Amino acid sequence: MSLIAENLLSIKEKIDTAVKTSFMNQGDVNLIAVSKTKPLEAVEEAYAAGQKVFGENKVQEALSKFRDLKDQHSDIEVHLIGPLQTNKAKEAVSLFDVIESVDRPKLVSALIKEMKKQDRWPDCFIQVNTGEEEQKAGVLPKDLDSLISFSKEQGLPVIGLMCIPPVDEEAATHFSFLYELAQKHNLQRISMGMSADFEKAVRFGATDVRVGSSIFGERNKI
Repeated sequence: MSLIAENLLSIKEKIDTAVKTSFMNQGDVNLIAVSKTKPLEAVEEAYAAGQKVFGENKVQEALSKFRDLKDQHSDIEVHLIGPLQTNKAKEAVSLFDVIESVDRPKLVSALIKEMKKQDRWPDCFIQVNTGEEEQKAGVLPKDLDSLISFSKEQGLPVIGLMCIPPVDEEAATHFSFLYELAQKHNLQRISMGMSADFEKAVRFGATDVRVGSSIFGERNKI
């Protein structure tokens, strides 16, 4: 068994254990293998080990790895988990199965325009800036209601919420907050938790966790 395969097995076992000890989460948890900066060979190794869902931060990097790979393997699912510029909406809609970083009306409009044009409707999460950090993407909590309303009016297929907690604050506080927001808006999917805290995120109701370095090793510098 390869190291990546061993890591995937270990993480899935930890997720299962976290689900069993969670009051908020009693369902299946979607493991997103974050392959940003990793070579195609690492993705193929993970796929060979049974991993079908991957996450990428940048549109161009994802295109270079997954455009041909998805043609070869129709069961691969790719999530965009990084910030999205409106001028990349066309490429994002064409490649990604899920876009997790919707955070402003202008982006909603750009995505809807491309979805209609391509007749391709990837599921979307709205990213919430739960820590209200100036340098971080995501809609502020006070603006979430209006963004969800606008997204629904436009026909964007919003299925959940996503967050990245501040590195210097207790993640559980932000996980609990995002769970409450999702409940309030009757959204079924909650994307939160990374390599350092995915077990905690699962216990606080995460349905999707984004794990990179614990699967593939430390991120390559680019």
